[in-house]
Amino acid sequence: MTTKATTTKATTTTATKTTVTKKAAAKKPATKAASARKAPVTAKALQGKIIQHLRGTQGTYEEKATPQAWWRATSFAVNEFVMAGLTDTQKTHSRYDTRAVNYLSMEFLMGRLLSNNLHNLHLFDVTRAALEGLGQNLDDLLEEEPDMALGNGGLGRLAACFLDSLATMNLPAVGYGIHYEHGLFEQHFRDGRQIERPDAWREYGNPWEVCRPESAQQVKLYGYVETRYEGATPKKVWHAGRTIKAVPWDIPIVGYDGANVNILRLWESRATNFFDWDVFNAGGYVDAQAEQAQAETISKVLYPNDETDAGKELRLIQQYFFCAASVADIVRRYRRAHGDDWTSFPKLVAIQLNDTHPAIAIPELMRVLIDDYDMAWKDAWGICQQVFSYTNHTLLPEALEKWTVRLFEKVLPRHLDIIYDINHQFLTQQVDAQWPGDDAMKQHLSIIEEGHERMVRMGHLSVVGSHKVNGVAQVHSDLVRTDLFPEFHELWPEKLTNVTNGITPRRWLKACNPRLAALIDQHIDADWPLHLDKLKGLIAKADDAKFQQAFMAVKRENKVDLVAEIHRLTGIEVSPDALFDVQIKRLHEYKRQHLNLLHILALYRRLLDNPEYNMVPRVFLFGAKAAPGYHLAKDIIFAINKVAERINNDSRIGGKLKVVMLPNYRVSLAEKMIPAADVSEQISTAGKEASGTGNMKLALNGALTIGTLDGANIEIAEEAGADHCFIFGLTVDEVKALNARGYNPYDFYDHDEEIRAVLDWLDSDYFTPGQPGALASIKHSLLQGGDPYKVLADFRAYSDAQRNVDEKYRDGTAWARSAIINTATMGKFNSDRSIQDYVDRIWHLKAYPRDN
Repeated sequence: MTTKATTTKATTTTATKTTVTKKAAAKKPATKAASARKAPVTAKALQGKIIQHLRGTQGTYEEKATPQAWWRATSFAVNEFVMAGLTDTQKTHSRYDTRAVNYLSMEFLMGRLLSNNLHNLHLFDVTRAALEGLGQNLDDLLEEEPDMALGNGGLGRLAACFLDSLATMNLPAVGYGIHYEHGLFEQHFRDGRQIERPDAWREYGNPWEVCRPESAQQVKLYGYVETRYEGATPKKVWHAGRTIKAVPWDIPIVGYDGANVNILRLWESRATNFFDWDVFNAGGYVDAQAEQAQAETISKVLYPNDETDAGKELRLIQQYFFCAASVADIVRRYRRAHGDDWTSFPKLVAIQLNDTHPAIAIPELMRVLIDDYDMAWKDAWGICQQVFSYTNHTLLPEALEKWTVRLFEKVLPRHLDIIYDINHQFLTQQVDAQWPGDDAMKQHLSIIEEGHERMVRMGHLSVVGSHKVNGVAQVHSDLVRTDLFPEFHELWPEKLTNVTNGITPRRWLKACNPRLAALIDQHIDADWPLHLDKLKGLIAKADDAKFQQAFMAVKRENKVDLVAEIHRLTGIEVSPDALFDVQIKRLHEYKRQHLNLLHILALYRRLLDNPEYNMVPRVFLFGAKAAPGYHLAKDIIFAINKVAERINNDSRIGGKLKVVMLPNYRVSLAEKMIPAADVSEQISTAGKEASGTGNMKLALNGALTIGTLDGANIEIAEEAGADHCFIFGLTVDEVKALNARGYNPYDFYDHDEEIRAVLDWLDSDYFTPGQPGALASIKHSLLQGGDPYKVLADFRAYSDAQRNVDEKYRDGTAWARSAIINTATMGKFNSDRSIQDYVDRIWHLKAYPRDN
C-alpha cells in the first residue's frame, strides 16, 4: 500500500476549517425535500403544551422547574402526538382485522426515546426552537432521560430496530417482553474491576409508558397434573401451586414520517393476593409481604445469575411468565373479534421467537388450545406449526438453552407432558419415517437429551414447533444448515432460511449523527432514512476533495464531543487528532476483546523498546459489560483497565497510545461513540458471531472495519469492497481444519517471541504492582485452557492488519474515500430490508397505513 505525504495531523487540521457544528446540523434542513416535511405543530404552540405539562402534569413552574421536570414536560407534550398516532393505528388495525406479527423477545434494548420520537415525528427542530424560547437547551434535556436498558446487547438492540421498522413500514406488530425493574445492571469500576449496581431506569416513572390493567393476565406455576377420564378419553388437568399476575405496560413505537405507532407490551409480575392481613395483624410484618416479594422478583432484573439452582429456576420462570402472558394476550385479542372460531387464527397471527428464550410459548399455546378450549391435538399442533417461527442467533452450544427435566417437573409439569407428546409424535411419525429404525438418529434429534441428567433442548423444540427457522447472516444461516441443524435441514429442506440483520438508520445515523445526516441531506434526496439505498449517491462524491474535507470535518467534530465525554466519565485526556479504534459489544471470549488487548500490549512493548517507533497516535476505546457470573470476562475487563492505567500514565511513549474502557456501556453511550469511530473492531473467531449489528452501525457512520470473515462482516466487505476494510485471520473452514488436526496454542507461544513476551507480562506485577499474577487468568485460558477461540492463531494476522490500518490512516485522502464509501454502501443493512425479508419469506404481512 502506498503512503502519501499527507499526514494525519494535516488532514485533521484541514478538516477543522470546515467544521459543521452539532447545533447547526440539527437546526438547518438542507434541501427542499427536507424542509417540505412539516412538523405537526408550530414552535409557539408546542411551547404552550410544554408549559401546560410543566404546570398541570408536573406541578411546577418555569422559574422553579429542574432539568428533569423540563424533560418530562417536553416528553409529555410530544406524547400527545404519539398517543394520537397510536389511537389511529389501533383503530385501523381493528377496522381491517389485520394479520399481525407478535415479536417475543427477552430483550428490548430501547435506549432513550425522546430524541428518536422527535426525529420520527419531524419535531426535532420545532422542539429545539420551542425550548430555546423558554430558556432551555434540548441537548441538555435529552441527557436527563435514562436509558430503557431492557437488554444486554445485539439481541435486544436488534429487536428495538425491528420494532422501529415495523412501525415505519405500516406493518401491524406487537412486541412482547418483560417490564424489568432494573434492566441488566449499571456498571461501575472499582480499582479496575466491574461492579454491578441496580439499573433503576424507571425509579421516578417513565413518561412514555402506559399501564393497561384491563389486559392483565394470570400466570400459573408449580403444582401437579391430574389425569381425568371422560369415558375412555383421558384429559389432563393442571392444578397450579401458585398464580402470578402479569400486568402490561405499553410503550408506543413511533414510525418514521407519520407512519404507524405500534406498541411494545412489557409484562410486570405481581402477586395475586399480595398482602396477608391475618399474618400482619399477628405480628408477621415481613412475612405478610412475602408473596408480593416473591412474585415481583420475576420482573426484577434481566438475566439473574444462573450459576445456582435458584437462579436457573428464576430464569425459566421469567421465560414462561412473559410467554404465557403474551400467548394469553394474543388469544384474548383474537377472540375479541372471532370468538371461538379458530379457523382464522393462523391466518391472522404470526409469532416470532427471538432466540430460544421464548420457546416455551410453543407448548404454552398447545396447553391453551387443548386444555382451555378442548381442541384436538392434531388441530392444535397444526395451528402451532403455522403460527410459530424461530430466529436462531448463535452456534455456541452454551447459548442453545437446555433445562433439566427435573426443573420442568417442578415448575411446569403440564408443559413437560406436552413436550413429551410433541417429541413422541415427532420421533415416531417424522424421524422414523425419514430414518427407519435408526435409534441413534432419534436420540440425536430428540427434544429430550438423554444423559447423566435428562435435559429439555429448547433449540430442538423451537425448530420442531416452527414452520420457519432463520439465521441472521448468510454465513451463519449456512452454518445453521450444515453444522448446527443438518439433520433438521435434511428432514425439512424448506424450513431453514436466512434473513440478514439490519439496523434502523433513523436512530443510528439521522438521530445519533446529526452533522453527518445534514451533510448527506445536501447531496442526496432527504428521504434516505426511508430508502437507505439512496446513500449510493454519495459514491460519486468519494473522490471529491471538498466533500472529503466536509466528511472528515464531521468526523473530527464528533471526536471532539467524545473527547469531552471521555474526560467527564473517566478523567482521561485523549486527542481528537488520534485515530479512534473502537470495540463496543458484550464482553465474551468469542468476541475476543483479549485479542485486541494483546495487540495493545504489543504496541506498548514496541514503544518502550523504541520510543521513536513510528505509529499513528491511537486511542483504543472499549465499551462492554460482562455477565456477573462470567469470571474470565470480568478478568478481561480488569486487565484492560489495569493496562490502560499504566499506559495512559507512561510519559515515555509520548501520548502515542491511549486506552479507555468507558463505564456502563449502553445505547446512549453508543450513540456518542459510533459517530466518532475511525476503526470498527469486529474480530470474533470465524463461525462464532451470528451476524453482529454494531459492525453495521459503525460502518454506516464512516468507520472502517477490521474484522474476520464472520457474521455480517462478510456481507459488509462485499458491499463496501475489500479495499475499504481490513479483513484478516482464519476462515470458518480453516478453523474447522485446525480443530480437526489438533490445535496447540503453545506452538504460537513457543515460536513467536512477541506473543510470549506479552503473555508473560500478564504473569508479572507490572500492571498490578504488588499483585503478581493478578492478570494471569487470561494467559492461562489461552495456554492451559486451550485457547478455544484461536486468539493466538490469529494474533499475527491481526497485528499485520493493524499495520495496514496505520499505514492507510496516514493517507488522509485514501482514508476519507474509504470512510465515505463505507457510509454510501450500507443500504443493504437497513432493518427495513430485514423486515421486508421476514414479510416475504416468513410472516406474509400486509401494510396498513393508519387512517387519520
